[in-house]
Amino acid sequence: MLAGRRVAVHVCRRGGFPQRARFEQSIVGHYCPPHEDAVVVHCALKPLQFLLSDREFPSSTGLLLKRPRFCPIKHLTPEQRASLPTETLRRGVDVGVAVLLESASGKVLLTRRTRTLSLFPNTWVPPGGHIDPEEELLDTGLREVQEETGLQLKDGGQFSWQLLALWESVYPPRLSQGLPQRHHIVVFLHLALRECHQELQARLKPNEAEVAAVAWLDRSTLASIAATEDGAEGETPGVGREAPPTVSIIELEKGSAKTLVIPTAAFLPTAQGENVERVSTGTRYALRQWLNKSSL
Repeated sequence: MLAGRRVAVHVCRRGGFPQRARFEQSIVGHYCPPHEDAVVVHCALKPLQFLLSDREFPSSTGLLLKRPRFCPIKHLTPEQRASLPTETLRRGVDVGVAVLLESASGKVLLTRRTRTLSLFPNTWVPPGGHIDPEEELLDTGLREVQEETGLQLKDGGQFSWQLLALWESVYPPRLSQGLPQRHHIVVFLHLALRECHQELQARLKPNEAEVAAVAWLDRSTLASIAATEDGAEGETPGVGREAPPTVSIIELEKGSAKTLVIPTAAFLPTAQGENVERVSTGTRYALRQWLNKSSL
């Protein structure tokens, strides 16, 4: 896709003219003091722009925007900023959409990315990807769900949906793993489906080029996953009292699928490293937002 045809993040503050966000600029940091990592912003999708503002504007939605405390962009030194390749800087900040699919039986679908993917390999995440020009946010979410899982969902009674939260994502996720290469604002959507997870599972046809495993997880398991934040000091991952000790996942390999029963604790480690299996930090954040809103 040509650079001029990419949907890029634009920022606006105190009623000023929207500016294309710079790659090396922390979007959260643009709206709050350096020691803070979360802020409510107003956002809307415009032609080739995802516009963020500290003030409400026509058609905008107010959402919480968060970054991890170890965000690489936040901690870049002047020397590291100066060493970023021109090609990387020209990318600006991309826009992604991720979808929390909640079945009528209250379970949420997570997928484990394959080890061969260039971004966040072997990581548990919701279905999602980049927004294409002329797409709406929901269009992107439905397309990515179909491309990754084979589920065809139509906006016409199969589900209800809402914008859930915004996440500032950088890859690699820590400076200890190298200088930033990609920078995104991820828009999390929540889709409440009319079908139970068994019916949805029967229709799944995951794309093995992107998806290595899938799991439908219940609320108690998701609460345990969401309770541990990567980088938090003094935290010991543990399974909540109400969570089951084991969960079933479906692994995919060479066109076949097999059901495995694994410890629930396998979803909880927050260790960082190449090809370490874990639930992404952004996913944990989105799950916390979903749990908070669904308990109201």
